[in-house]
Amino acid sequence: MKLATLATTILLSATFPSIGVLAENVEHTQQLLSTKSCPGCDLSGAGLVFAQLAGANLARSNLVRANLSQADLTGADLSQANLVGASLSNANLGGANLMGASLVGADLRGAYLMNVNLEGADLTDANLMGATGIPVYAVEAEDLLLWANQEAGRGNFQGAISYYDEALTLDPDFAQAYLSRSAARNRLGDRDGALSDAQRASEIFFIEGDRQGYDAAKLFASAIELEIQVAEEGARGPGFLDTLGNIGITLLQFGLF
Repeated sequence: MKLATLATTILLSATFPSIGVLAENVEHTQQLLSTKSCPGCDLSGAGLVFAQLAGANLARSNLVRANLSQADLTGADLSQANLVGASLSNANLGGANLMGASLVGADLRGAYLMNVNLEGADLTDANLMGATGIPVYAVEAEDLLLWANQEAGRGNFQGAISYYDEALTLDPDFAQAYLSRSAARNRLGDRDGALSDAQRASEIFFIEGDRQGYDAAKLFASAIELEIQVAEEGARGPGFLDTLGNIGITLLQFGLF
């Protein structure tokens, strides 16, 4: 799974030439809202914000660019549904069946996905940032790292650490995640945890032959050790400010901040 890209936008435009001016099929929309059953219906571009569709039958339905933001789709059958470019942000999809559904470029930010069936679903370029209960097969460690770095950029270091933790659950040897988590832990004052992560990152970078990553991790570990020494002794050793300056430059070049 990857985050939205320009390539996806071009692909959608080529596949659905009129995607920007989809006309809602009012009859099918009314059928869905009144009966909660509309398998194979044309619901492209439908406005279904906050719709109460728990247990609804939407199997094989065309929901291209439909707006299902904050809709209740608990236990709904969306198997084989076409949800290309659909908005499902903050929707409740707990226990829903999305087996074989196309979610290319769909917006699933903040969606509740506990016990959802996404087997065989196409999640190319879907945005799952902030979603709860994402199945492990539906996300990659690189995505979690990106979301974590975005949270860190907002100053939400605790939220960033949660994403780093998930990334490392998927890939226990993800050196960049260790180094980035080290930086976040250090910002929260957890120097012991930060030092452990930086040292682990340097070990993995060394094994992988990544000299730039190894140098950054070793430099950051040295800085944390200096910080710990300063905290213990209450004095700054010689070269302390120079070391911190060099670390800041290195981490900026490495893309940590």
